[in-house]
Amino acid sequence: MKRLIGCLAVGLLTVVASAQWSNPAEDIPAYNAAPPTAPLPPVLSGNQLTGVYFSHPYQVTVYKMAAKIPAVLHQQPCCCRCDREMGHNSLHSCFEGTHGAACSTCMREAVYAYQQTKKGRTAAQIRAGIERGEWQNVDLEAAKL
Repeated sequence: MKRLIGCLAVGLLTVVASAQWSNPAEDIPAYNAAPPTAPLPPVLSGNQLTGVYFSHPYQVTVYKMAAKIPAVLHQQPCCCRCDREMGHNSLHSCFEGTHGAACSTCMREAVYAYQQTKKGRTAAQIRAGIERGEWQNVDLEAAKL
């Protein structure tokens, strides 16, 4: 029994200690690898795009962009890690409520996804760009539908 407990303790210690050598690039936030198979919850729209969370015009623009590409956003990770803190399962989740309007990471990723979709990129190609950090170059003030 002592040997079993000792082995379990050593195993647990090994797992915990090895976390410090994990590759952050392999730690991709939650996303869906395929298009949705059922209707997605709606992106906020219309008179929902008013109030304290929508004090800048680009916030409304980003939500309008998100509403045009829900299946693409469903297949993208969100690098603000709201999957851990809020249980989101993709970038689409951020725009089902006001989180997307309060988070520049979510907004930049959504604009990037919209722009890349307009250029004919696939969801997988867009995801690869997000993983490379290409969304960080998006200027929210310059975002246009």
